[in-house]
Amino acid sequence: MSRSVRNYELVFIVHPEVDDEGLAAVIKTVKGLVERNNGQVTQVNQWGLRRLAYPIKKQWEGQYVLMHIDMSPDGVAELERSLGLAEQVIRHLVVRLDEVEAPAVEEPKAKAVEPAEEADESPEPVAE
Repeated sequence: MSRSVRNYELVFIVHPEVDDEGLAAVIKTVKGLVERNNGQVTQVNQWGLRRLAYPIKKQWEGQYVLMHIDMSPDGVAELERSLGLAEQVIRHLVVRLDEVEAPAVEEPKAKAVEPAEEADESPEPVAE
């Protein structure tokens, strides 16, 4: 069993027909699930009602919630299982933050910009 605590980002979509009180209750329930699995919620952001790219459980809209959590990988597995059983949560995704923030992703973008700048400089003298 791995006991190291890692940073995760949890995004879940709540059914659009859940009212504000119901949404607060779902968020409280998810916080409870995190804490029950020896995790800690560090940040909660409600993104509100948004249109989905495709229908999920016959719904075209959903209420998005973003949570930053600290917990062990074993706790994340149990959290995902519990979220899959929650009726009001129509979709969820857990991503480990250190994987998302890898610096290797930024380097190719910087290299791709440099040749474009050189290409922009050469046509200028030809146009004059």
